[in-house]
Amino acid sequence: MFGRLTFHRFVAGALLVVAAPLAAQEKVDAAAIDKIKDEGLNRSQVMETASWLTDVYGARLTGSPAIKAAGEWATKKLTEWGAVNAKLEPWGYFGRGWTNDRMSMNVVSPTPWPVIAYAAAWTPGTNGTVSGEVVRVQVDSEPDFARYRGKLKNSFVMLAAPRQLNPRFTADAERYTQAELDSLGALGPQPARGAGAGGGRQGGGGRGGQSTAQAFAAARTQFFAKEGVAAILQSGSGNSTMGTVFTGGTGSRDPKAPTLTPTVIIAAEHYNRIARILDKGTPVRIEANVKNTFYDKDLDAFNVVAEIPGSDPTLKSELVMLGAHFDSWHAGTGATDNAAGSAVMMEAIRILKATGLPMKRTVRIALWSGEEQGLLGSRAYVRSHFGSPTDSTAPLKPEHEKFSGYFNVDNGTGKIRGVYLQGNQAVGPIFTEWMKPFNSLGMNTVTIRNTSGTDHQAFDGVGLPGWQFIQDEVEYGTRTHHSNMDVFDRLVADDMKHNATVVAAFVYLAANRDEKLPRKPRVVQ
Repeated sequence: MFGRLTFHRFVAGALLVVAAPLAAQEKVDAAAIDKIKDEGLNRSQVMETASWLTDVYGARLTGSPAIKAAGEWATKKLTEWGAVNAKLEPWGYFGRGWTNDRMSMNVVSPTPWPVIAYAAAWTPGTNGTVSGEVVRVQVDSEPDFARYRGKLKNSFVMLAAPRQLNPRFTADAERYTQAELDSLGALGPQPARGAGAGGGRQGGGGRGGQSTAQAFAAARTQFFAKEGVAAILQSGSGNSTMGTVFTGGTGSRDPKAPTLTPTVIIAAEHYNRIARILDKGTPVRIEANVKNTFYDKDLDAFNVVAEIPGSDPTLKSELVMLGAHFDSWHAGTGATDNAAGSAVMMEAIRILKATGLPMKRTVRIALWSGEEQGLLGSRAYVRSHFGSPTDSTAPLKPEHEKFSGYFNVDNGTGKIRGVYLQGNQAVGPIFTEWMKPFNSLGMNTVTIRNTSGTDHQAFDGVGLPGWQFIQDEVEYGTRTHHSNMDVFDRLVADDMKHNATVVAAFVYLAANRDEKLPRKPRVVQ
C-alpha cells in the first residue's frame, strides 16, 4: 500500500449502512461455499506461495530483476493450477530498475559500532568503500549553499534534526473488537472527494511537473554532488514504532535525471546517537560500502494476469476480477505489503480450480506493479481496458459494460472482517448475505465508507465497482508497513487461509449471480 496508512479506529455515527429488502432476494449456494471452505481451510497452499514470493524472490521493487523473476514464477504457478492466458502484461513506461547489492556501514570513531542502514531506492552507490566525517547541514534555500561550499568533500551529510522516540505502551498487534466493527458499520458516508480520489502521485522519477520544493531539492542534490559528498544520511522512521527502519523515500527513476548522491536510511536510534555525539563537539567518522545497480534496458513495467474462462455461453464475456499489488519496497521482503494479498489472490484461484465449481462469468486475476509509486499498474490497466478516470470526453471501452466487480486485498496479513462498500450502498445487502457463511469466523461487517491508497481506487475512478476488505490491523501500522520487518515471519497463517477462502467465495458468488453487481454513479475527476 502506497502513501499513508488507511487503518483507523472509528467513532460511532448515526447512519445505518444498508437496508434489508434486497437481502432476501440474494442467493447463496451453501454447498458450493462449503466446498470452498473445505479446500481453503484444510488444504491451503497460501503460505507456501507467500514463502516463494518473499523468501525466494525477496523484495519486488518495480523494474527490478526480482519482480520479473517472481512474476514469471507466478504465471507458471497459475498455469499449473489450471488458469489460462497467464502472462506478464506490459502497461507502459515506469523508468529505471534498481537493486541494492551490498550495504555496510560502520561508525569507526569515536567508538566503533555497526549502523543499521539501508540504501534509499533509485540512488547510486559509493563506488567501493568510502570514509568521512559526519556533518550536520542546514540548507533551506539556495543562499545557504555558500555556508558549506568547499567544506563537504567526502562527508556524510545529516539534513534533518533527530526525532524524539517515545516508548510504546500498547501492544504492537491488534484485532478489531466487535464493538469497533459495529461502530465502523454504523458510520455514515465520508465527504465527497470524487471516486477513486488519491493515488495519483508519480513518485521519484515520474514524468509530472516539478513543484518549487522539488526544484529546490534537485538544486540541493546537485550542490552536494558537486561538493563531493560521500552520502546523505536519513533517519529511518516517520515514527518510533514502524519496524526498525521505515523506508519510504526514493531517488529518481528517470535515466535522464538521475539522483547523483548516495542516500542511506539508518535506524532512527542510530541517527539520533550520531547527532547527540556531534552536539557534544565530538567528531563522528563513518566507513561505508554501498553497491547499487540500475537497469536501463527495459523501462516499461508489467502486471501479472491470468484467468478462468466462464462456463455460460451468454455470461462468459462478462468479467469478475480479483487482485493485489505485486510490488514492494526493498528493506524487507514485502510480506505484508503485499505478498500477503498476492498470495491470497493466487490461492483463491487455486481453490476455485481445485473445487471444480463452474463459474458462469470469466474470472481474471491481476497482480499489479507500480502500486507503491501511485497505483501506476492498476491505473494503466483500467485506462487500457475500460476507460479514462479523468477525461469525461474519452469514450468508455466495450469491456466497461461487461465488468461486474473487482475485489482487492492490501491491508497486510490480518483476517478479513468485512468489506468497505466504497459508497456503493446497493451492494451492501448482497455482501451481507455473502458474509453469512463466514459470520462464525468473525466476518460480519459492511460499511458505506471507503478506504484509500490501493488499487481498487483505479476501478472506482472509472465508475466500476471495486472493493477493499476490512482486515484486522495486526502489526501492519506498528511493525511491518514499508519497513525492514516486513518479512515472512510476520504473516499469520490462519488469517491468510481465511482470507483466501473468503475471496474465493466472493468471486464465486459474483461470477454466478444472475445480474452483474450494482454500480454507483460515475464521478469524473
